[in-house]
Amino acid sequence: MKNTLFDLSGRCALVTGGSKGLGRAIATAFASAGADLALASRHEGELASAADAIRRQHGVRVEPIAADLYRREEVQRLADAAVHRLGKIDILVNNAGTNVPQPIEQVRDEDWDRVLQLNLTSCMALTRALVPGMRERRWGRIIHISSIMGLSSKEGRNSYSATKSALIGMARASSLDLGPFGITVNCLAPGIFATELPMSILTPEEQAQAAARTALGRWGQPDELAGPALLLASEAGSYITGSVLLVDGGLLCRAL
Repeated sequence: MKNTLFDLSGRCALVTGGSKGLGRAIATAFASAGADLALASRHEGELASAADAIRRQHGVRVEPIAADLYRREEVQRLADAAVHRLGKIDILVNNAGTNVPQPIEQVRDEDWDRVLQLNLTSCMALTRALVPGMRERRWGRIIHISSIMGLSSKEGRNSYSATKSALIGMARASSLDLGPFGITVNCLAPGIFATELPMSILTPEEQAQAAARTALGRWGQPDELAGPALLLASEAGSYITGSVLLVDGGLLCRAL
């Protein structure tokens, strides 16, 4: 008998920041499980390339939708376009994010506002826009990509940690709002993953130090977040909601 626990056939997913890194790895895992996809990113070229590769590899429908989630009006346009092109959205992965490292006394209002808009406000707005359809169908999966920095932090990560902690609080609250309608809401909290964002802001020495602090002694690869995401998106995770799944290679295990 075929194991259907992780089967997403007939489901439609929207993944923001889906053209590369963790977002692309998650989208690819969903496609391998049979889901049709809407991929969102600001960069049309990267987006089209990712969509084409996933489509050819897995034979599912993949709709690339360029959107700048730094702009409030673009969030609603993305939600409308995704539903229009696929007919529905069953699974939302709020993955798009940014980081502007600054000590607290140097945080600029414009940087704070941009980080807050992309990392938190766009997640709320996309969830708000797509929940009515999920409620009507009485099935849905919402996954916010938080971070280990939402549970701990380091110097200069004031705005980033604030938004990633806030996603956890929002997931817990909205899981109570939406549970009666068969909709689960969870956070994934990745640790150190070798994607463009951390590699661009950490020195080689900082990268090596971070790897040494994990139990596994290394950085995670984007594909290693795909399994946890598939768990939360599928029937395998149907009784998990309001939770934070830490995927950090044991980084938080080390006290000193």
